[in-house]
Amino acid sequence: MEQTIVDSVQLGGSVDADLSIIGLFLAADPIVKAVMVGLLIVSLCTWAIIFDKIFKLRGLRAYARIFEDSFWSGGDLEALYDRIGKAPSDPMSRVFSDAMKEWRRTKAEWGGVPKSGEMRASLRERVQQMMNLTIDREMEQLEKNMSFLASVGSTAPFVGLFGTVWGIMDAFQSIAATKTTALSVVAPGIAEALFATALGLIAAIPAVIAYNKISHDLDRFAQRLEGFAAEFISILSRKLDEGA
Repeated sequence: MEQTIVDSVQLGGSVDADLSIIGLFLAADPIVKAVMVGLLIVSLCTWAIIFDKIFKLRGLRAYARIFEDSFWSGGDLEALYDRIGKAPSDPMSRVFSDAMKEWRRTKAEWGGVPKSGEMRASLRERVQQMMNLTIDREMEQLEKNMSFLASVGSTAPFVGLFGTVWGIMDAFQSIAATKTTALSVVAPGIAEALFATALGLIAAIPAVIAYNKISHDLDRFAQRLEGFAAEFISILSRKLDEGA
């Protein structure tokens, strides 16, 4: 690009720089091109994660409502477990299923509901621990790729800034090569530099906003699971007290 500018200036011609997005990309330095391509790929991955999380959380909330309706309908919990225990479809169902599985397994080992208070407390602790482990496992799966959004939000502007600095350096090299500060000489380099900055912000801003929103939604869903676990262990405690 610099040699073309030099030849044009030496011939007394003018440089008609293509300042369109495609033109800026094609005329950019290879380093700036690599930055642009990397930021575009990162931006596409960011939006894919955002849409995946949004639709997944929406579906899980819907499944949780359906399960809660069945759970609080007043039906027998053993029958509910027999119906969904083998193939729970959502985190809340899996918390219930794993808890009931531990409940049944422990009662089978001990030959029924324990009579002593110490053994009852041990059974409650086992069920509670199983539910906590299930919640942790489910939330770990839901939080997958969230660190990617956080990394993009914090680093993409600096990657774009690197492209900006490199593009401005290219503009200065054009000035030195042509020994002129004409706008037609410096405009392409500055434009591609600003374009790299824009791509960095385009990648970072949605990532930061989505990370904050999705993290808040995940926290609320985790609290919902923990609340269900607390209510369920209370029900099981009453069953223990009744000798069920």
